Amino acid sequence: MVIVAGHLLVAPEQRDEYLAGCVMVVEQARAAPGCLDFSLSADLLDAGRINILERWASQADVESFRGDGTGDEQAAQILGASVAEYEVAGVRSLTG
Repeated sequence: MVIVAGHLLVAPEQRDEYLAGCVMVVEQARAAPGCLDFSLSADLLDAGRINILERWASQADVESFRGDGTGDEQAAQILGASVAEYEVAGVRSLTG
């Protein structure tokens, strides 16, 4: 399993617009082979921060979906980012 986690920074007044522009990306990701979860969300404390959490069955699935990455228009809105991939060796459920 691969987890992609971190955050993007955008101008606070552009965050809602940025997230609205990501709806189709989230829909496509969740329908992609190997996608176990894909979420972008507004941070509760920082008005310019967008949190990222993705879970994929394999690195090949991540790379197949990622393609060329963020489009030019969205990339221009990103002021900063801290995102990393993590290879997971084991999983333990914390629910039921």
